[in-house]
Amino acid sequence: MRLDTKHMRYLTAEDWRTLTAVETGSKNHEVVPTALIGQISGQRGGVHKNISALAKVGLIARLKNAKYDGYRLTYGGLDYLALNTYRKRKDVYSVGNQIGVGKESDIFVVADEKGVQRVLKIHRLGRISFRTVKANRDYLRNKSSGSWMYMSRLAALKEFTFMTALRENKFPVPEPLAQSRHTIVMSLIDAFPMRQISSVPDPASLYAELIAMIMRLAQYGLIHGDFNEFNILIKEEMKKETVDDKITETLILTPILIDFPQMVSVDHANAEYYFDRDVNCIKRFFERRFHFTSDAKGPYFKDARKLIGKDGVTRLDVSVEASGFSRKMAKELEAYMKEVGVDGDGDPNAARGDEESSENEDGEESGDEADVAEDG
Repeated sequence: MRLDTKHMRYLTAEDWRTLTAVETGSKNHEVVPTALIGQISGQRGGVHKNISALAKVGLIARLKNAKYDGYRLTYGGLDYLALNTYRKRKDVYSVGNQIGVGKESDIFVVADEKGVQRVLKIHRLGRISFRTVKANRDYLRNKSSGSWMYMSRLAALKEFTFMTALRENKFPVPEPLAQSRHTIVMSLIDAFPMRQISSVPDPASLYAELIAMIMRLAQYGLIHGDFNEFNILIKEEMKKETVDDKITETLILTPILIDFPQMVSVDHANAEYYFDRDVNCIKRFFERRFHFTSDAKGPYFKDARKLIGKDGVTRLDVSVEASGFSRKMAKELEAYMKEVGVDGDGDPNAARGDEESSENEDGEESGDEADVAEDG
C-alpha cells in the first residue's frame, strides 16, 4: 500500500479532531455512526464538511450497504494518525521511498528534522481478510478477534517491546526509536537482506554464527519463529589488520535479525515445531544458496532447553510479559495471525479491503517524498 502523505498539510484542526473521533468510535463499532462521530469530536458546527474532506482523500470510507449512515477508518487514516503523532514528537519529519512490502507490513525510509534516515514499519495484519467484514455485524462484541486495527496495534507493540528487550541484551537488532498505533520507527541499518547475497567468503562461519544466535535466543527464553533469509540482514565491513608490516583487509559479515511479531516463548505449546523450523530454514538456505552442509547434526530443541536461563541471564519471554505485552495479548495476536495467514499460509495477492473506495474518494498517488506537515 502506498503511503501518500501529501494531504497532511491541508488537514485542518477540525479535520484531525474528526479523524480521531472516527478512530475512537472504531473501538466499539466497525462502522461508526455519523452522529457518534460528531458527538465524540465535540464540534458544535457539525462534522459533515470534515467527513467529506476526509472521505475524499481516502482516510475514512462509507461502508456500502450499511444499515445506517456511518464511516470506518481506513488504513490510510490510521497511517495519518500515527504520522501525526510522530510529527508532534519530532520522530519523523519526512517520508521517503518504500523499501519493503509483505502481506502483513509495509516498510518505508523516513527522516527526522536533522535529515537522519530511519525506518518506518507499518503493520497491516487485516488487509488480506479485510473484505470479510460484514456490514450487519457492527458492534465489536469480540474486538480481539475481529478488529484489524486492534491486531495491527498489538503486532507493532509486540515487535517494539521485543526489539527493545533484545537490543538491551546486546542482540544484533535495529534500535527501536518510537511506536505509535500500528507502526514502529527504528534505526536504518546499511545492510543487505541475506536472500539477496549470492556468495560469502566463509559460509561455515556465517552458518555457525546464525545457529549460535538461535541458541542464544533460546537461552533468553525465546524462539524467533520466522528465522530465515528474509528476516536476516547482512552488514558488510572491511577490517584492516597489520601483519608483518603489511596491511591486510578482511571482509567481516555481521548478521542483523529483524521482524519479531511472531516470536514465541520456549514454553509455547508448539515451541519445538517453531525451533526446528527456524533451524531447518537456515540449513536449507545454506545448502541451496552456498552449497554448504554442516557436518554437525541439530541443534535440537532438547539442546536448546538446556540453555534456558544459563549463566543467570534474564528470560525475556517473562520480562516482556511483565513490561506490558501480556500473555492475553500474545494469545489474541497469535490466533489472529493464524486466521489471516501471516504464518506462511496467506495469499499476499488477495484482495485488500483498504483499497475499497467510497463515493467521495479520489485515488491520486503521491510523489517519491513528502514532508509530514503541520496540521491547521
